[in-house]
Amino acid sequence: MRSRDYGPDVFGPRPRTVIPVVPAELGLVVEEVTSGWCGAVVACDKERVSLEDRRGAVRVFPLDPAGFLLDGATITLTRPVPAAQAVSRRTASGSVAVHGVRARVARGSRIWVEGKHDAELVERVWGDDLRLEGVVVEPLDGIDDLAREVARFGAGPQRRLGVLVDHLVPGSKESRVVAGVVHPHVLVNGHPYVDIWQAVKPAAVGIDAWPVVPPGRPWKNGICAALGWGEPWEGWRRVLAGVDTYADLEVPLLRAMEHLIDFVTTE
Repeated sequence: MRSRDYGPDVFGPRPRTVIPVVPAELGLVVEEVTSGWCGAVVACDKERVSLEDRRGAVRVFPLDPAGFLLDGATITLTRPVPAAQAVSRRTASGSVAVHGVRARVARGSRIWVEGKHDAELVERVWGDDLRLEGVVVEPLDGIDDLAREVARFGAGPQRRLGVLVDHLVPGSKESRVVAGVVHPHVLVNGHPYVDIWQAVKPAAVGIDAWPVVPPGRPWKNGICAALGWGEPWEGWRRVLAGVDTYADLEVPLLRAMEHLIDFVTTE
């Protein structure tokens, strides 16, 4: 018996549906199946994708199989594989990559940052540029003794010093410390965030916003407790892993670092 609707065998196996796999390229507009949230891809890692709707709101979703719609059709989103050509043209900081040139012998100039996490984040984004320029980044153990350390450094025209400071806002302890450093060959610059973690865009680490930590509690401990990230060292692994390029960082940090690099590389 043949059916005009179902083919020669109405009890036979149905054709298998093949769900296409689509790279989550920046700007691709998709709809998340469960919530109905529709937006353009603004970030994507191995496990999550961030979608920005037409009002500018951003939500983060897991890259579940068959979890999205593209033009009404079910798809599976995957993290895009960077094109080899694109990777070769740009560094993580967005600068034009230079190939076939050895790293420059270290200058006398330096960039100081407040701690190990700051140094690792700067290396991740600006490492290629700094090696090419021969600039070494050194972590401090806080900035309480900054004026004394600067005096000991002995800055000069060929030995410039740039210092990146966290939470550099009017009225803060950091602003009072920085006010005591005045030298023509030393530039102290900073960002407004309590810690370098907060200078990473929330979407890059799969959250909607950084939690508010009550006064008096260590900031990193409070963040990890609020997000269920375990100990601060475990939380930092998540934060650093979420940063691929300068696009994962907030603008105030980008401006501060670019200004410092320009300052210490001026001949």
